[in-house]
Amino acid sequence: MELEKEIHSKNFEDNYQKAVINVSYTYNWISNILRNRLEKHNITQQQFNILRILRGQLPNPSTVNLLKERMIDKMCDASRMVDRLVQKELVTRCTNSKDRRAVDIYISEEGLKVLAQIDQELKLGDILRHNISEEEATVLSNLLDKLRG
Repeated sequence: MELEKEIHSKNFEDNYQKAVINVSYTYNWISNILRNRLEKHNITQQQFNILRILRGQLPNPSTVNLLKERMIDKMCDASRMVDRLVQKELVTRCTNSKDRRAVDIYISEEGLKVLAQIDQELKLGDILRHNISEEEATVLSNLLDKLRG
């Protein structure tokens, strides 16, 4: 559906302003889809992102700084997210054997199980697949990369 119909407005200063509003609107549209699908697993999008990063790091440990660097949401408090995931027993935290000041973070077996369930239920590409072709997805991704410089 067209942006104008979604937000009930046709008043844009120019196509640049319209594009910014459209990107922001689409971000929220995708976020709502993800939030609804992750709710039943009792995790947030940020927690989902951390679990995916930790799974990708296996068998190596991660640190909070590594998580901060790789997270999609740079405003997220990674330390607090890790604390919540530890409480849910989806990740483990232990002192680094070489540097006692450092903390190693690993995804737990339970965390891997939750991600496996989500992987079966939620194919991220399916959010777009019904509305645009793979070629259009490539063009969109390239334009978004170009937009960020």
